[in-house]
Amino acid sequence: MNANLFALFESRFPADRTACCIETHDELYYTWDDLDRATAKLANLLVALKLPAGARVAVQVEKSPEALFLYLATLRAGYVYLPLNTAYQEAEIDYFVGNAEPSVVVCSSANFGWVSKVAFRHGTAHVFTLDDDRSGSLLARAASHPDKFETVASADDDLAAILYTSGTTGRSKGAMLTHRNLASNALTLHAYWGWRSDDVLLHMLPIFHVHGLFVASHGALLAGAKMIWAPKLDMAQILKFLPRSTVMMGVPTYYVRMLQEPRFDDDTCRRMRLFVSGSAPLLLETFDAFRERTGHTILERYGMSETVMLVSNPYDEAVGERIGGTVGTPLPGVSVRVVDGEANACAVGEIGNIEVKGPNVFKGYWRMPEKTAEEFTADGWFRTGDVGRFGGEIVSHAGARKVPDNYVTIVGRSKDLIISGGYNVYPKEIESFIDEMPGVAESAVIGVPHQEFGEAVVAVVVRKPGSDFDEAAFGAAGFEAKLIGTLKTRIANFKVPKRVHVVNELPRNTMGKVQKNVLRQQFGAL
Repeated sequence: MNANLFALFESRFPADRTACCIETHDELYYTWDDLDRATAKLANLLVALKLPAGARVAVQVEKSPEALFLYLATLRAGYVYLPLNTAYQEAEIDYFVGNAEPSVVVCSSANFGWVSKVAFRHGTAHVFTLDDDRSGSLLARAASHPDKFETVASADDDLAAILYTSGTTGRSKGAMLTHRNLASNALTLHAYWGWRSDDVLLHMLPIFHVHGLFVASHGALLAGAKMIWAPKLDMAQILKFLPRSTVMMGVPTYYVRMLQEPRFDDDTCRRMRLFVSGSAPLLLETFDAFRERTGHTILERYGMSETVMLVSNPYDEAVGERIGGTVGTPLPGVSVRVVDGEANACAVGEIGNIEVKGPNVFKGYWRMPEKTAEEFTADGWFRTGDVGRFGGEIVSHAGARKVPDNYVTIVGRSKDLIISGGYNVYPKEIESFIDEMPGVAESAVIGVPHQEFGEAVVAVVVRKPGSDFDEAAFGAAGFEAKLIGTLKTRIANFKVPKRVHVVNELPRNTMGKVQKNVLRQQFGAL
């Protein structure tokens, strides 16, 4: 049996392949036949390039159906897909391309000048462009290739994708996901969330990370269900398309903004059967307000780049209820344990380190065997770096509520991670950019609570007096604006601090480690 993930999707395509697979926000319609032919042409192009076995295809383009087809074609041709956030700047892309050594890089036409220089400097043989208006050299080259392609046979353990996820050291790690990792998780979610062939997925997530590319897209593809495809969250499109949809996935920011729209009500959701939230903690306030406004209870779940989905609140009420403030129970086939610092199992209600095991857990970090070994226990459990508990209580304005013993609640992260608007932000990476700036002695980056984004990035900076980048030269507001403006040219916008505070020194413990908990108390409000 062919373990190629595309072969699994293809086996679930609807009998009527002239049915609509993707409808776009600007009224384009792609059938399942269109998907099959487009992915065949792109796969034939990739094969014609005579790429080495296991070649990586790195992609940084805006969201479009053609971008999804490129992902599927890469799988179909037996290569490894490497999605890159569209907000990444040159210094970030330089690292990813240098580390992954892709044979093919695909970027937007607007970025071709600098991306191609980076790619060729690192030995990439082929650079193509792909834009969200169905133009670019990739599609032009693929047009002349046949629209039939026999999906390459892949083994369970063959790589399907590499997703980069930064670590607390600031050095990004490439999580290697196999065809089995992705297929097992897609099949589990298909059953657990009750996917149906007549579902309509409103897809407003980006497709460069797990949530939009794997969880959402895989769900619809495996069900043979239609997707309504929009570039990003847009309330006018929510109001237009949600009444025709049955499933929507989003980050908490989406639901906050929906609740801010007076015209969004239960009638807008009249056909909906499932709202899913993930990638960041969902505030109980949002959970309760959404249910009160619409009558729908958001399903919150928990996953990682290294594992796809791990834990989920139930879809089926017969299995259990959806409890705000929790991420639910371990998915079928996935094992989760909570242990203390000595690796002893924690009692119910006791907070500890979350470790997981299952067919969805990644193969390891790209070219980092030591880091891979460090993140797995001797008995094969992956250390997530998250802190949580089974059972216990959820405390809200309505009082304390007991949580069933098999439900997981995430209470924090042992890894120094900020999640802002659903995107992972690693402080050490940002600190390294700030510390390089003239006039900056050192810095510390923290996350502070933010109603819309979950957490906001804040930088605390110690300056070097007398330099051109001195606060005295610009004034406090000018110093902050200059530092933020400089960062916006170097890193993705979601990583750029929303505030910069200047201090004479950073608080440290007796071992010299910066006490970020003290900084969060001091600068915890924007």
